[in-house]
Amino acid sequence: MTEIRKARHRRRRTALVVGVPLALAAAGAMAYGTVFGLFGDDAQPKAAAATNTPAWATEAADGFASVHAMGQNGTYGGRDGRTVTVKTLADLEKYATSADPYVIVVAATITMDPVGKEIKVASDKTIIGSGTAGQIVGGGFFLGQGVHNVIIRNLTIRDAYQGIWNDKEHDFDGIQMDGAHHVWIDHDDIRHMADGLIDSRKDTTYLTVSYNRLSNENKAFGIGWTANTTADITIHHNWIRETEQRNPSTDNVAHAHLYNNYLEDDAGTAITSSYGNYARGRTNMVLENSYFQGMNNPVIRDSTATLVQRGNVFSGTTGRNESGGSGTPFDPKTYYKYTLDKAADVPALLKSQSGPRTSLGNTATPTSSTPTVTGKVLTVAQDGSGQYRTVQAAVDAVPANNTARVTISVEPGTYRETVKVPSNKPHITLQGSGGSRKDTVITFGNAAGTKKADGSTYGTTGSATVAVEGDDFQARNLTIANDFDEAKNQSVLGHQAVALRTGADKVVLDGVIVSGDQDTLEMETPGSDKPGRVYITNSYITGNVDFVFGRATAVINKSVINLKKRWDGSSAGFVTAPSTQANRKGFLITHSTVTGDVAAGSFSLGRNWHAGGDAALRPQTTVRNSTLSAAIRSNPWSDMGGFSWKNDRFAEYKNSGAGAGAASGERPQLTDAQAAGQSIADWLGDWTPTAS
Repeated sequence: MTEIRKARHRRRRTALVVGVPLALAAAGAMAYGTVFGLFGDDAQPKAAAATNTPAWATEAADGFASVHAMGQNGTYGGRDGRTVTVKTLADLEKYATSADPYVIVVAATITMDPVGKEIKVASDKTIIGSGTAGQIVGGGFFLGQGVHNVIIRNLTIRDAYQGIWNDKEHDFDGIQMDGAHHVWIDHDDIRHMADGLIDSRKDTTYLTVSYNRLSNENKAFGIGWTANTTADITIHHNWIRETEQRNPSTDNVAHAHLYNNYLEDDAGTAITSSYGNYARGRTNMVLENSYFQGMNNPVIRDSTATLVQRGNVFSGTTGRNESGGSGTPFDPKTYYKYTLDKAADVPALLKSQSGPRTSLGNTATPTSSTPTVTGKVLTVAQDGSGQYRTVQAAVDAVPANNTARVTISVEPGTYRETVKVPSNKPHITLQGSGGSRKDTVITFGNAAGTKKADGSTYGTTGSATVAVEGDDFQARNLTIANDFDEAKNQSVLGHQAVALRTGADKVVLDGVIVSGDQDTLEMETPGSDKPGRVYITNSYITGNVDFVFGRATAVINKSVINLKKRWDGSSAGFVTAPSTQANRKGFLITHSTVTGDVAAGSFSLGRNWHAGGDAALRPQTTVRNSTLSAAIRSNPWSDMGGFSWKNDRFAEYKNSGAGAGAASGERPQLTDAQAAGQSIADWLGDWTPTAS
């Protein structure tokens, strides 16, 4: 690319005696075992004989969900029914809505149709993910009045977001409960929905919510929607981060016991917390040994609420931090037994143990290096505790021309190295094993003009920190960066510095950060006659000049594109620089946000790169259904290399925000009919990305 010039709890195990949960006296982990591998591929019922029923299928809830009340002896889900494995929406809905008890193992990514669909779960069900393969996309579950004895565990429920941050139109929750009782929500990852992640409404009671990850949402966890004060709820060992409100908001709850939760407001994201734990109405809350990091107004209460705090840690918090009230505090131990973890240990504990688990067995503490997919797993750890100390060494260990997926699980840390995945090593997943995509970082600092040992330079393509040429590659839950320092290297001729380069087909980037300055993300095809499709979702891409570029066919969906100032503090840049061939599609940015701490009107959405001066190319970028900040120019497209963008393919459709604008000769907008032909499916063709 041509450089722009300056001018321009531990798990509490539950014993069962004739269906009655005993006190939770001993600490243990979520005991799965390798049994998931015993299930068949199809949704065929299998008898749950007492002699071979897996331990996790008979586990019952702790907290208030374990209390005997309303004719229900604790919460044990579909333990007394048959076990089925499902991979389709039809099968999931068939068994979840059945009047019979079932243990339903979700062993695939299931996409809701229509978007926002919430399956109406009937009583006596356990719905549990098989490792991390169990994912519900674009919808969730609904538990209505009187539904009881339901367990929802080990699932990822994600991505019903409709592009509106404070969405009051689309009531697409991850899990909604209206008048249900005896429900256990445990070890789930719920994120990026359209309304809330969890809603407990209309006197839902005897509810335990534990070891979940709730993130990337305006409203995390709302409780209330009633004038009654009857509900009993336990909320423990949850990691709530990158959420603005309802963390949770607890309205009119008779007994709310919150302990060992980790609330984190990450200053490095665009999401800012409004408040943390909120005792509303006539709620009686006990809040113990939780950890609040960077939260605004970490603990607040209405004047009518009663709130007891003890043992909590507050780090970098500001604003209201309240307790007290005129009511009579309650003692949770009069209802059930529990053991507190030290508040100082909570962040590390939940980063390693919350969310879906894949390690099965009777180990007391699942480790963060647990493989996250089935199949062969190679582990990388700088301290030598893994099989390899560098990412490249693990890639080198993958057999040439491998036919099955290999996951390289990378422990948290900063790996200063370059990585190349060659074309003869397809089906590789590179996955960070930490609790955040910021925990595992692969970075280096080569630029186009950086000299090699032989005196030659790397060039733009050769500057990549990570270069991918193997098809069917996936990267998840990590950061890939190029930290070349332009200010300190003004003598270097060529500041283009690629963080990630793809030159392969069927590439998935899910939950990653790709960070750099100029030319951050290069997406190419394996050859001019070969496709190179890339699907990016739930990710964060940072740069300033042409930082999404190349000739690949790429979709950026439900992600944040972060605009960054130049090395000298100036604001000027271009988001995309496609060099698309005339017979292929270029870049589609959809349901995403373009923002950054830069001057208003300083960035273009893109410019047309005719690589090598090739007039036959037809560069293409479509930005649709996305939120554009004021940083975007009113005339958002620019010429490049003597070619007019108006002769190529640049358009918008139904964008919003301060940087959006009406149709004009300088701002083409798709018609509804045209937009119907520019969807994700149109871009990706016969390929439907799935979880590894």
